[in-house]
Amino acid sequence: MKFPETASSDERGAGPVDYDAELHLHNRAFRSACAVLAHERVLDIGCGAGKTTRDAARAASAGGAMGIDASGPAIARASALAAAEGVRNVRYEQGDAQTHAFLSQSFDVAISRFGTMFFADPIVAFRNIRGALADDGRLVMMVWQAREANEWSMAVQGDHALSSAAFSLADPSAAEGILDAAGFAHTTFQDVHEPVYYGDSVEAALDWIGGFQSTQEASQSRDAASAERERARLRGIVAQHHRDDGVWFDSRAWIINARCR
Repeated sequence: MKFPETASSDERGAGPVDYDAELHLHNRAFRSACAVLAHERVLDIGCGAGKTTRDAARAASAGGAMGIDASGPAIARASALAAAEGVRNVRYEQGDAQTHAFLSQSFDVAISRFGTMFFADPIVAFRNIRGALADDGRLVMMVWQAREANEWSMAVQGDHALSSAAFSLADPSAAEGILDAAGFAHTTFQDVHEPVYYGDSVEAALDWIGGFQSTQEASQSRDAASAERERARLRGIVAQHHRDDGVWFDSRAWIINARCR
């Protein structure tokens, strides 16, 4: 497994982990790949609490960024954080990027950090995103590689893994075909091999894992004895991955770049 030589507590934070802390090493690679220019108008798809949107807005100092997410609470949190951080050239909207009525050619670049794998109809969704981009626009997104390449899913989730939709863009040929059908070309794939961070202690990691939708759904179907066995299994796995600077699991992702055509 590849580990960072040092891990920034400022980026990870202390105490309970959150999604941005989990992915802070991925975010470094993603921000670099996005290479947002000062004048650009950025659309952030599946923005969650909006860190990637705010990062883009800061880079687009003469432009701006808009984040879209289906979760109302996430959008409320993103807006509050933008206000607290004083990021003025950013806005957030609740909606589904597959069907949202974007203004035609209103963005120069669309970005997404693990926010594009769950579309009901990916070709329709990416075609809608393509329509929101200028003719010379570009798309930069991070998606998971195959489940087998992601220890966090294989070891932690076991038989109650995320639906296959989480890995729906893992195959480069399939992903390129979807994007081609939606109006994108010149698709490239950058391998990102970084661990995910699950907290500063075994207990913090177990709390984080307990909040996963797949974990919650699986626990509802177990009796008391099997639930206790699963807790013991998870505790053992997490303990094996606990280091001085926290709990880490190996992962593999793609950064996909494409251009409008």
